[in-house]
Amino acid sequence: MKRREFTAATAAAAFGMTAGEAQALSETDAASGIRAALERGAKAAVSQLGRTDGFLGDPRVRIPLPGFLNDAAKLLKATGQQRKLDELVTAMNRAAEAAVPEAKTMLVSAAKAISVDDALKIVRGSETSVTEYFTAKTRSPLSEKFLPIVTKATEKVSLADRYNAVAGKAMGLGLVKKEDANVQQYVTGKALDGLYLMIGEEEKKIRADPVKTGSAILKKVFGG
Repeated sequence: MKRREFTAATAAAAFGMTAGEAQALSETDAASGIRAALERGAKAAVSQLGRTDGFLGDPRVRIPLPGFLNDAAKLLKATGQQRKLDELVTAMNRAAEAAVPEAKTMLVSAAKAISVDDALKIVRGSETSVTEYFTAKTRSPLSEKFLPIVTKATEKVSLADRYNAVAGKAMGLGLVKKEDANVQQYVTGKALDGLYLMIGEEEKKIRADPVKTGSAILKKVFGG
């Protein structure tokens, strides 16, 4: 592939550099930097979330009770259901923590396979461009990979099955959103939301202080 140079104005706008600093930045460099940033972000997010209390102990990603069960929590607590509610919340978050490590290989592969064109879209895109890229490439296959793990982790909690039975009927009446009608699917979706959120947080750290990463290519691409 012929090596093409960014215009100084384009690179400066993308990375916050001056025009002079941007002149030496090629599209190949940009692609390499984005690949490195994506891979670094993916590994960091999986490491942070795929451990005990990765979800449960972090208010940014902690998975709450689904749908109307959350709305009805006060009533259920008043009828002595507090322990069961707590068990369900813990089981949901533990399920997410168990599923997330399965994402590492797929995320890293997606990062390494990114094209120059996709890398440039991320560079020139919004603050959510990394999340948008990973969502487009991995959300559907990761949902399939996560669901059996989440199901196994929540199947021993009796309230989960009871919720599914009631929520399924409520969905038919238009009272519950489709994504909230099944605990396992709900947790799978929330686990992925949390994963992509943390990847985005890691990207922000890289952009804010690329020197701290210790990576020459990240410093070159994101430093300025």
